[in-house]
Amino acid sequence: MLLILLAYLGGVLTIVSPCILPVLPFVFARANQSFVRSGLPMLAGMAITFAGIATLAAVGGGWAVQANQWGRWAAILLLGAFGLTLLFPALADRAMRPLVALGGRLSASADAAEAEGRGRIGTSLLLGIATGLLWAPCAGPILGLILTGAALNGASASTSLLLLAYALGAATSLALALLVGGRVFRAMKRSLGAGEWVRRGLGLLVLAGVAAIALGLDTGYLAKLSTAQTNAIEQGLASKLGMKDMAGSTKVKEGQGGALDLPVEGPMPSIDGAVEWLNSPPLTREQLRGKVVLVDFWTYSCINCIRAIPYVRAWAERYRDAGLVVIGVHAPEFAFERAVANVRRAMADLGIAYPVAIDNDYKIWRAFDNRYWPAHYFVDAAGRVRYHHFGEGKYDVSERVIRQLLREAGRDPGAAASVRKAAVEESAAGATLRSPETYLGYVRAANFQSPGGMPHDKSNAYLLPAKLSLNQWGLGGRWTVNKQASVLDTAGGRIRFRFHARDLHLVLGASDRPVRFRVTIDGKAPGADAGLDVDAAGNGRVTGQRLYQLVRQQGAVGEREFEIEFLDPGVQAFAFTFG
Repeated sequence: MLLILLAYLGGVLTIVSPCILPVLPFVFARANQSFVRSGLPMLAGMAITFAGIATLAAVGGGWAVQANQWGRWAAILLLGAFGLTLLFPALADRAMRPLVALGGRLSASADAAEAEGRGRIGTSLLLGIATGLLWAPCAGPILGLILTGAALNGASASTSLLLLAYALGAATSLALALLVGGRVFRAMKRSLGAGEWVRRGLGLLVLAGVAAIALGLDTGYLAKLSTAQTNAIEQGLASKLGMKDMAGSTKVKEGQGGALDLPVEGPMPSIDGAVEWLNSPPLTREQLRGKVVLVDFWTYSCINCIRAIPYVRAWAERYRDAGLVVIGVHAPEFAFERAVANVRRAMADLGIAYPVAIDNDYKIWRAFDNRYWPAHYFVDAAGRVRYHHFGEGKYDVSERVIRQLLREAGRDPGAAASVRKAAVEESAAGATLRSPETYLGYVRAANFQSPGGMPHDKSNAYLLPAKLSLNQWGLGGRWTVNKQASVLDTAGGRIRFRFHARDLHLVLGASDRPVRFRVTIDGKAPGADAGLDVDAAGNGRVTGQRLYQLVRQQGAVGEREFEIEFLDPGVQAFAFTFG
């Protein structure tokens, strides 16, 4: 019930998010109509449609994502016609085009019904359904929590209920705005006699909203604005409602004598359910009682996890004899990470000698109610979770926690750990990092710029975009884009990305044989800026499914254009990451 309330309140907050701006004109276009017969059905249609589509999309139904793309364009045409009839009422009479005629009939029938004192609920409901197909709210912490849970746990009634609660929250705040807007609209008509001008102004706003959505502003520029404005509010809401910290780490204070005041967060959850254990026979909570335990959730192609591994590895080596047990829980993000042989190779490359549970079914993940890669949970000798940290950083605090828990267990931790890092494990250059993780499968793809869009699950000839802005990318050559990756069908395929970061990594795989590639930066060979997996001329090979470091800039970091050409077919490109 608490999570449903949080989802509802997160939806209410969308009214202050720029991502709501493109759909506001569709809502306010009915501001002069009866709220019960016009506004309410429209908002209900919007909420129900969004919840249904989001449920299917979140659990990875490619057909649902494709259907929603068709639905979005149909809704854009329908609402564009509706906007035109508001701006030019004469179009409704001419009915020269089917969609304009439909928009005209919708508008005219609703207006006529309202004038006669009766409501056409079906008309407003249809407009609401169209709006629900177009609405793409920004995934702040609360919506992100819901969608991540849906993707990991699969379709369920609780997923749909949470998404519906979120959508109803948004509908509630829109309803309040609509009630206020209706009063303003009527006051303007009475005081200024400006009803026709207001109608035309709303028509212009509807068309502006349609244009913004068609151009992708709702999921691009506005999404970036939104997260900065609402994330802090959502985090505060979750905290006040008693939810587990949605990001970061346990809040701790200095106690007496410099010790950390570590809370008790609950008993250690079960670690049963792994499909296999590596470097150890299966472990249980009962076997670990009396030991200090660090549980590290990771996956081997995640750059954030890779950068945390040197610290976890160093702690495992330094404090093993003092009573620390480190358990890596490998929870896959991509399908290829489910292959145990791939995980074994990655562990060998990363020097991981501590026990690793292969959590392909996410049973341990769900037992911990985890949502992040990497995530670290620290358990004391009594079997209680005393500290957690999500993401990179705060390694000094984490080591202090380990040492303190060992002292509480009557052990001498000795000297501090010494951390050794490979080049790919170096921390990100945060001061110059301007590019986010970018996925190349259609479920989570963003900022794709090749002309003609991205057909799903079928071979298509792509053209590289002539010009890219920061963090935009495109494909060239014949590719098949599936849910998780872009797969090259014929030799000569290219990927171009405009980025701002010291390091550029690309998660790649090859189906059956090595794939040769060549990298350029701003049209030239990388030279001294070559990453670990390419030479100075930019040449390299994809020999397995893993993360490849392709760029490591040595000098000043600025905005650069990266391009990779694959000389052989069959490569799978999953995601860009930066550091």
